Amino acid sequence: MLKHEFIEAMLREDVGRGDLYARIEPAKPIRAYILAKSDGVFAGAEYIDEAANMYDLTLTWMIQDGASFSTGDRLLEIEGDSHTIMALERSLLDIALHASSIATLTAQYVKAIEGTGVKLLDTRKTRPLLRNFEKYAVRCGGGLNHRMGLDDCLMLKDTHLKTIDDLDAYMAAVRRKIPFTAKVEIECEDLAMVKRAMQAGAEIVMCDNMSLEETRAVVAYRDEHYPHVLLEASGNVTLETIDAIAQTGVDAISSGSIIHQANWIDLSMRVEG
Repeated sequence: MLKHEFIEAMLREDVGRGDLYARIEPAKPIRAYILAKSDGVFAGAEYIDEAANMYDLTLTWMIQDGASFSTGDRLLEIEGDSHTIMALERSLLDIALHASSIATLTAQYVKAIEGTGVKLLDTRKTRPLLRNFEKYAVRCGGGLNHRMGLDDCLMLKDTHLKTIDDLDAYMAAVRRKIPFTAKVEIECEDLAMVKRAMQAGAEIVMCDNMSLEETRAVVAYRDEHYPHVLLEASGNVTLETIDAIAQTGVDAISSGSIIHQANWIDLSMRVEG
């Protein structure tokens, strides 16, 4: 969903047939600001800028996407007419709250593996119709996006593999039918499956819910036999476990938690008049 479509859908949901507040008195020029009531990492500026362009608001930013903020910081000043700002208040705050909460948790995961050279990836475990928005928030927090959908990388999970009788024959057909630039990733649960996947031509192998010992064995096998293959670890990734997983030597760690376990931070809007 494009940014302007996203903003329009939010306003349709919230404003409906019209903000009742606007029926009583004429609009007047006002100035408002967004205040941080907790610490975090900011995200949402790209979408709030889009809303400002669409609804003739003037913004003065004190922060940018990916920057840290502290309780009491003034993040953004907004100028416009009272009807417009009051109608957009909740939507603008929800954008900043939702995106910044994901960015804040993502930044904590990134910091936990700082210096290892391992990349933090998100997953497709996103809320329906919010994938672009939530994955944008991950980038603001310092993470990287895994595939955006089924059309940019062929990933064969355990469910797919149950439908494939001959993996070698399937992989031979793959390169005749998918784009030249698309990679193939195969999900593996043990070293035996890793060997099959690499021998069949996988460019990325996912170590799915493997123990640290199993993952280290996969890394050693890859380094000796298929050094060009990228390794991704996934499953049971938490702030407490991610550093140990990174130390196994994988190239990337994916986690849906950075999106679906992000607790909302505290931001509010104030009006100066």
